This record gives sequence, structure tokens and C-alpha cells, in this order.
Amino acid sequence: MLVFSVFTLVAVIFAIYLTFHRWSIIEPEKPFVGLDNYRDMVGDERFRESVLNTAYFSGVSVPASMAIGLVLALLLNLPFRMRAVFRTAFYLPVVTPFVVSAILWKWLYNGDYGLFNYYLTKGHIIDQPLLWLSDKNLAMPAVILMSVWSGVGFSMVVYLAGLQAIPQDLYESARMDGAGPLRRLWHITIPMLRPTTVFLLVLGIISSLQVFTQIFVMTNGGPVNKTTTMVYYMYLWAFKYYDMGYASTLAFALFVILLFFTAFQLRLARRADLS
Repeated sequence: MLVFSVFTLVAVIFAIYLTFHRWSIIEPEKPFVGLDNYRDMVGDERFRESVLNTAYFSGVSVPASMAIGLVLALLLNLPFRMRAVFRTAFYLPVVTPFVVSAILWKWLYNGDYGLFNYYLTKGHIIDQPLLWLSDKNLAMPAVILMSVWSGVGFSMVVYLAGLQAIPQDLYESARMDGAGPLRRLWHITIPMLRPTTVFLLVLGIISSLQVFTQIFVMTNGGPVNKTTTMVYYMYLWAFKYYDMGYASTLAFALFVILLFFTAFQLRLARRADLS
């Protein structure tokens, strides 16, 4: 309890205190500014852009990771040889350090010697190398693709656990009634996996709203702020502009958004349990 108080409760209270001050870590004066930080945040165009970028990242990466994870789980739940090897292979990106994965994908996306441009050019799919991480239209999709690759193994494992918890009697009864694979999938598998899907959705959205590492390593928020997410924007104010007061204000904005989504998703989970 004492450790919790010191490292969590006191830190949160101090962060709230910071939001009411112009708290530069390189200046001796820490003036009280009241609600100015909150007013600045509401009128901050770059903050609004970071919210939209984060929503874009979450809105694409979370459903994509879950959908691909479900397909992989369905395939890897079938009986065939070397199934464990494939399961391990698809799960490996999850246990790979995120910084290492981001550096690897940055090399794959390189405009001069990256493997993507090499094979796309060799296959005559493109005429000129693409600037994956420097093009404002390609940078965020490139980061999303890397994030989906890194996280799909986790969705696969959770869906596999959900599939193996479905009673086989249901499938046997459906077969006896003449239901084919697609009808069994739609009427038994998908409904029985609803709690698993809600669980993955909750974790996925909370995690995606805090996306930072791949942005920091691969794009530094560029080009032209197209990959600047909320947490990266917070990092800029804290450790580039040294304004801890405004950075703390941004952190509380993220906290409110997370609280809203978590409450909404818990309501969904409760409905799933009741049904």
C-alpha cells in the first residue's frame, strides 16, 4: 500500500498539480497559470491532429489484428502435422522486443535498399521505389502494417484458447442437423467467441491509444506530423520543449479518452456475458 501510494497516487496528484503551472524543467520560475494549459490544449491544432492520427491508427490496426488473428486461429485449430511449429512461428513477433521489430521494419521500408521496394520493383508492380516512411500518405499505413504483424500472434493465441473452450457437442449436433462449415462458423463459433472478441477489443484499443515505440523509432512523428500520435505529442512537450505542465495536461486528456473507451467496452462485455 505504501509503495502504491508513493509511486502511483503521489505521482498522479503531482501530475494534476503540474497541469495548473507553466512547469519548465530548465527554468527556475514555475508560475501558476490556472486553466491556461487546458485552454491551450483545446485550441491546439497539433493536438487535434494527434488525436485524429491516433484514432486512425486504432481504427485500422485493432480490427485488422483481430480479424487476421481469428483466421489464423481457425486454421491452426485444425488437425495437421507441425501445427505447433506454425503456432510458434506466428507468435514469435509478440515476444520480439518492439524496438528490434521497429528497426527491422524500418530497414524493410528503406527507400534505397529496403526489401519491399526491391521485390515490388523486380515484380514490376512499381516503377520507382516508394518512400514508405517519408510519404505523408504511406507513413501511417506502413506503421500500422508493422504493428499488425507484431500483434497478430497475441490475438491468434487468445482466439485459439477461446476456440478450444467451445463444447464439441454443439458442433456434433449442428452436423447431425446438416449444418455445413460456414453455418457452424457463423452460428456457433462466432457467437461463442464473443467474450474473447470483447476482451481483445478492450486490450487492443487501450494499447493502440498509447502507441509510441514504433512512431519514435520509425518516423519521429513525421512526415508533416502525419504519424504524430497523442503519446508521441506528449513526449515532445515533455522532453523536447521541456514543458511538463502542458505535457501533463495532454496526459490527462488521454486518460479521459481511455476512461471513456474502457467504460464503453466494459458495458459491451457485460452485455456479452448476459447473452
